[in-house]
Amino acid sequence: MITQEEQLITLEVIDTAQACDVRLQTFKRSFEEICAGSDPWLPLGNFMHQFFGYYKHLRAELVREPIELPENLSPEQFRWAVFCAASVEYLCGQYGLACPEWALDPQFSLAEPWYYALGSELPHVQEKLRQTTPEPFKRRNIFCGDRTYRNKYEHEGRRGRRTA
Repeated sequence: MITQEEQLITLEVIDTAQACDVRLQTFKRSFEEICAGSDPWLPLGNFMHQFFGYYKHLRAELVREPIELPENLSPEQFRWAVFCAASVEYLCGQYGLACPEWALDPQFSLAEPWYYALGSELPHVQEKLRQTTPEPFKRRNIFCGDRTYRNKYEHEGRRGRRTA
């Protein structure tokens, strides 16, 4: 369901001076897709492609709209809601954007720590996650390390690679 605020945004394509319609993969849309049953990293991956690559000039728009918590929110969905709020605060800090108020709402915090990484049930992995997780996630009791939002478009390892 698309709200009036989520209507297609018309962008000018500089090369051809033509307009094209784009559906932004906002955090609001990403969270709706997670709640609808999508694997979380599908909508979040689509968000990252737009935020870091295709539509980096629209970053503020991609994080602006608040996520909506459904009435029958499961504990797993709530974790992802908190993850989305932490992500918005983190990305706004990294890219010099004003953080929207919704992402700073104290309701977006977990009572129990959530360790999210391969091998996260192991004590030494949990310790590393506690040491490397950025503050917006730690403060919300999420421990995911510092590579979650590694920008592949700016990553050092991409330099010198052939492009098609």
